[in-house]
Amino acid sequence: MTKSPATREVDVVVIGAGQAGLSTAWALARQGFEPETGFVVLDADEAPGGAWQHRWPSLTVATTHRVHDLPGLPFLPGAEDRRAADVVPAYFAEYERHFDLPVHRPVRVTAVFRTDDGAFRVEAPHGTWIAQAIVNATGTWTRPFVPSYPGQGSFAGRQLHTVDYRSAAEFAGKHVVVVGGGASATQLLGEISTVASTTWVTRRPPVWREGPFDEDAGRRAVAMVEEAVREGRRPGSVVGVTGLLVSTPYIADALGKGVLERLPMFDRITRDGVSWADGRFVRADVILWATGFRAEVTHLAPLHLRGPGGGIRMDGTHVAGEPRVHLVGYGPSASTIGANRAGQAAARDLRRLLRPGVLSRAA
Repeated sequence: MTKSPATREVDVVVIGAGQAGLSTAWALARQGFEPETGFVVLDADEAPGGAWQHRWPSLTVATTHRVHDLPGLPFLPGAEDRRAADVVPAYFAEYERHFDLPVHRPVRVTAVFRTDDGAFRVEAPHGTWIAQAIVNATGTWTRPFVPSYPGQGSFAGRQLHTVDYRSAAEFAGKHVVVVGGGASATQLLGEISTVASTTWVTRRPPVWREGPFDEDAGRRAVAMVEEAVREGRRPGSVVGVTGLLVSTPYIADALGKGVLERLPMFDRITRDGVSWADGRFVRADVILWATGFRAEVTHLAPLHLRGPGGGIRMDGTHVAGEPRVHLVGYGPSASTIGANRAGQAAARDLRRLLRPGVLSRAA
C-alpha cells in the first residue's frame, strides 16, 4: 500500500481501481504515461477487488453474467463454483502486481475542483493531487438506489438493498417481497425461495431472452445506453433499456417452481406488508430492494457536469465539452468488457491531448 503525500502533481488521476480503473491504468502506461508522475490510481477500498469484494457470498463465477479478462492478463478462475468475491479480487490484486500499477489506497476522493490555471484539484482526507486530466472509474456499487413509496417508514419488518444481502439463510421461515426486474432480483429470488416464501414485484412484466446474451445483443444494448448519455439522460441498465432478462439454468429452475410469477408494483407499504390500490395485500416480514444503482459521481459535483436531464452528456468516454474529464464504467461502458474498451479509448485520447509527441507502446 502506497502512502498518499500531502500534495502531488500528476498528468492523470484515475479515481477507482475496479475493472474500469485498472484497464485505464494499464492503457495509460501503454500510452507512455509513467507511473506516479504520469498517472496514479486512487482507490477508496482497503484492498484490491473493486465492487467484487463486496458481493454476496453465494455469487459464484458460474452465476455471474461473465467476468471478462482485463487487458494483458487472462482471468483463470479455476472451478466455476468458486466465490466471485474471492477469485475476482485475487485476480485484480495479481493484475496490480503484475503491471506494477501505482494504486494508492485507501484514498476516498471527496471532491474535484478546477484550479485557476485550468487543472484539476483532486481532494482526499489525507492528500491532494493536482492533475491535468481525470478519469472517473468509481462505478455504481456505493450508490444503491431505493425508490420512495408511501408508508415506507412505517414498515415494522426489515428492509435491505442488494448490497446488504449476504445469505438466504437469514430469511428462513419468513415471507420476503423482492422488488426489481433485473438479474440480481431473479437470482436472489431463486436462492431465497428455497428457505422462505416469496413475492416478486416489478414495474413492468419481465421479458425472457432465450439463449445467450451474445455480442450482437450486447452491441444493441450498448447503443441504446450511448444514445441516452449523448442526450444527457441518466444511463440505465441493460435490462432497463432492453427490457430483457437472460434465461439461465437457475432461472429455468425458478420458473419451473413458480417462483418467478410476478406482480405489478404495489402502491403503498404498510406496517406489516405491501398493498395495491385495488385492495390486494401481501404480508411481508422483509422487503428486499433489488432496484439497482446510480453512478457514483457525487465527488465531481464542483465541476457542474450534470445537465437539465439529470445525467451527464457524453461524447465518447469524455464529458461533452470537457475533453480532460473522462467517465469510464459509466453508461455504455458499465460492464467488464465495456470498461476495458473505454479505458483504452480514454488513454489514447489523453495521450493525444496531453502528450501529442509521445509514441504509444500499444501494439
